[in-house]
Amino acid sequence: MNWIDRLKEKWEIQSTYQFVMIMVVFACTGTSVVFLKKPIIGFFTVDGEQPLWFTIAYWVFILPIYNVILLFYGFVLGQFSFFWAYEKRMIGRFSRKRNATPQE
Repeated sequence: MNWIDRLKEKWEIQSTYQFVMIMVVFACTGTSVVFLKKPIIGFFTVDGEQPLWFTIAYWVFILPIYNVILLFYGFVLGQFSFFWAYEKRMIGRFSRKRNATPQE
């Protein structure tokens, strides 16, 4: 079983077309975030120098922006239901870790 088939099984998708569209959504989202970074850095920093506070703030704020862009491209390319479920799983992982209580 190759890596594509393993991902298709993990993500519970059957068609290679849907797999390709999902990969295109991830690629477009990543590319968009990279293109957004330079103007953001230019607007909030002096001479492109990134102080530590800016780097931390950038990573804190880019995650929700990334998720919105991911859903946007998922909608445009017909994969919104997959990415909506993906987002819910990711939020569930974060909330489980934060709300977890130690077992006695």
